[in-house]
Amino acid sequence: MNTLINEIKAFAENRFANSPGSHDWGHTLRVHSLSMHIGRVEGADLDVVGAAAFLHDIARPEQDASRGRICHAAKGAAMASELLRRHRFPDGQQANILHCVRSHRFRGEHRPETLEAKVLYDADKLDSIGAIGIGRAFLFAGEVGARLHIPNIRVEDTKPYSDEDTGYREFKLKLSKIKDRMLTAEGRRIADQRHRFMEAFFERFLQEHEGSL
Repeated sequence: MNTLINEIKAFAENRFANSPGSHDWGHTLRVHSLSMHIGRVEGADLDVVGAAAFLHDIARPEQDASRGRICHAAKGAAMASELLRRHRFPDGQQANILHCVRSHRFRGEHRPETLEAKVLYDADKLDSIGAIGIGRAFLFAGEVGARLHIPNIRVEDTKPYSDEDTGYREFKLKLSKIKDRMLTAEGRRIADQRHRFMEAFFERFLQEHEGSL
């Protein structure tokens, strides 16, 4: 099994050779580490969790190139299916891995049903909040050409993948909601800590953006 996992890891890493920093190989490695931690605490199948974590974002380059028109979760599951069949991953675990990949997206159409899918979902979301989440939000904003902040436009009226897609917009429309969307007890515990840090940061951010001392 370790050989299979290592081959999957090598395939996934190669997919990120030219990826932007907000969704690079480092993100996948952090999600893998979080997934294995949560998986151990929750009693999940760690072979499934580990493989799914490495594969969850393999179609992110296609989504970014399409400016969001392609769903990387659906595309990634299709790509992973071919890879797992080729490497003869056990059928039951294979189906679970594909479900994990397909259902990990915050805005996706598929809900995580298995424990392993819930573990991956939580791990992926945890890397979007807290200090690392703030950094990634502003990094992504820079990648799409967004400004630092737009105080005179409601975030609900702004557009993704545009110069309006700021780090604060990401916090208000997505990151602030993640804490209440967690699916495992351990995920919720970690999310609560990271959420409190984000709230304090963005409160200070708005004050300083207005020129407050």
